[in-house]
Amino acid sequence: MSKSMLKLLFLFITAVPILAQKKYGFDQICERTSVQTVPKDIPKALKTADSLYRSAEAPLDKVKSLLLSADLYHSAGEFKKSICYAENAHSLLDQIDDAEWFSRVNEFLAKEYRLVGLHERSKKYTLQGIESSKLITDSQTRGEILGLLNQEMAYYEMEQGSYTDAVKYIESSLNSFGKDTIKENDRAVAASYQILGDIYFRLKDYAVSENYYRKAESMLKEKCCVLGLVYNGLGGIRLKQKNWEDAEIYLKKAENIADSSRSLKLKKAVYSNINDYYEGTGDNYKASLYAVKYVKAYDSLTARNREFAVIAPENVGKLNKKSTQISLVKNTAIILLLILLIGIVAFFKVKQKKQRSKFRNIIRTQLQMISSRSEYLPLKTENTDFSNISVEEVDDRAGVSDKKRNESLMTSETESKLLELLEEFEKGDLYNNKNMSLSFLAAELNTNTKYLSYVINQHKNADVKTYVNRLRINYIIDKLINDEKYRQYKISILADECGFSSHSKFASVFKAVTDFSPSAYIKYLDAENQSDKNVHFPENN
Repeated sequence: MSKSMLKLLFLFITAVPILAQKKYGFDQICERTSVQTVPKDIPKALKTADSLYRSAEAPLDKVKSLLLSADLYHSAGEFKKSICYAENAHSLLDQIDDAEWFSRVNEFLAKEYRLVGLHERSKKYTLQGIESSKLITDSQTRGEILGLLNQEMAYYEMEQGSYTDAVKYIESSLNSFGKDTIKENDRAVAASYQILGDIYFRLKDYAVSENYYRKAESMLKEKCCVLGLVYNGLGGIRLKQKNWEDAEIYLKKAENIADSSRSLKLKKAVYSNINDYYEGTGDNYKASLYAVKYVKAYDSLTARNREFAVIAPENVGKLNKKSTQISLVKNTAIILLLILLIGIVAFFKVKQKKQRSKFRNIIRTQLQMISSRSEYLPLKTENTDFSNISVEEVDDRAGVSDKKRNESLMTSETESKLLELLEEFEKGDLYNNKNMSLSFLAAELNTNTKYLSYVINQHKNADVKTYVNRLRINYIIDKLINDEKYRQYKISILADECGFSSHSKFASVFKAVTDFSPSAYIKYLDAENQSDKNVHFPENN
C-alpha cells in the first residue's frame, strides 16, 4: 500500500470520532458512553472516554471526561484507578466556575473513599461538595446532589456510632430528593430508606427497621446492591427473631444478588448472616462453608482497604504542573521525616515484640500450671468438671486397666519411640483434624490404642481428650498472638480452624485452659499489642 493511501486511511479513521463529537456534542457522547456502552463493553467505553479527554480543550470538558473514566473504573471494580482519575478531575476544579461539576466530583470522591475505608477523607470531600452544591442554580440538580452528599454524611456518622445524627442526615437527603421528583431518584431514595433500616437495626428497633426496608424494597424493581442489602437486613431481623423459615427466604434472595455483585461489602454482610443462620439451625457443615466465604470476602475487603490506608493517590494532580515543583529543601525535610518515622515504627515493633514474648511466657506458664495440677488428679477423671468440658469428640475409650503398662508386651524402647512420635505429632497440626480419635491417632503412629493411651497418660499427664484439646488451644493461641487477622474472625471460625465442632465446646475448653473466654482473650491481646479498634463481624452487631 502506498504512503498516500496510508495517509488517506489515517485521515479517515481520525475523522470519525471528530465528526461524531460534532454531531452529538461532548455531553451527549459522555452520556451515551456511560448509559449505553458500559453494560456491554467497559473497555470500549474506556477508549471512548480517553478519546474524549484527548480531544477536550476546555477544562470543564476535561473534568467531565476524567470523571467518566473514573465512573467506568468504579463499575469494573478497579477503585485505585477510579480514585486516580477522580483526583485528577479534582485538580482541575480551580480552573472552572461550575458549581454542579465541582459538587459531582466531590460527591464521587466521597463515595469512593468511603468504600475503601478512608472515612475521614470521605468526610472532607463530602463537606466540600455540600458547600458547592448550595450554589447550583437548577433546583432539581441541586436536590439530587445534596441528597447523595447527605447520604455520605449519614454513612460517616454511622461509622462513628452517632446514629441520631445519621438519621438527621438521611432525613435531609430525603427532603433534598423531593417528593415531586421521587420517581426520577427512586434508587437513591431507596438507598436512604435502606440506610435508615440499617440504623434502626443497629438500635435493635426491628419493627421500625423492617418498615424502612419494606419502603426501599417497594421502590426497587431490578436487582442491585441496595436491594441485596435490603434482603440481607430483612433476613437479619428474622435471625434475631429466630424465625428460621422466613430468614432462609430473604437470605437466599440476598445471596442471589451478592454472588453476582462486585460489592465485597454486600458479600461480607450476606455470608455473615447465612453463616449465623446455619449455626442457628445446627447445620455445622454448611455453616463452615459460609464461614470460608465470609473470610474470603473479609480478607479481600481488608486487603483492598489496606492498599488505601496510607494512600497518597498516584498521578494526583498530574495535570497541575505547580504541584510537581517541590523544592530541594522540602524533599530533604520529607526524607528526614521518613527516616524518623521508620525509626519510630522500628522502636514500637521491637517494643511490641517484647510485649508479645512476655505475654506468651505468661500463657505458657499458665498452661504449665494447669498441666502440673493434673498430676495430682486421677488419670481418668470422667466425673470432674474439667473432663466434661474438655471432651471434644475425641474418642478415648480405653479403660483404666489399659493404662497400666504390661511390661511383657511393651518394651521401654517402644515407649521411647512412641514419645518421639508424639513430639513430632505435636509439631504439626494433625490434632486439628475433626476425625481425630484415639484409634485414628494410633493408626497414624502405627501403634495400638493401649500403648498410646498409656504413654499419653503417663507422660503427658492427661487423657487423650484433654491432651488433644490442649494442643488445639495452644495452636489457636499461637495464631491469635502472631497473626492479627485471626483476632478479627468469628469465634465459630476459630473453633472450626482448630477442629472443634461447635462454638460453645471451643469456648468451654478455651476458658478451661486459659481462664479467659475467647473474646476476652482477644480483647486483652489487642489492648496489649495495639490501640486499633477490635471489630468483629459488624454486620451482626
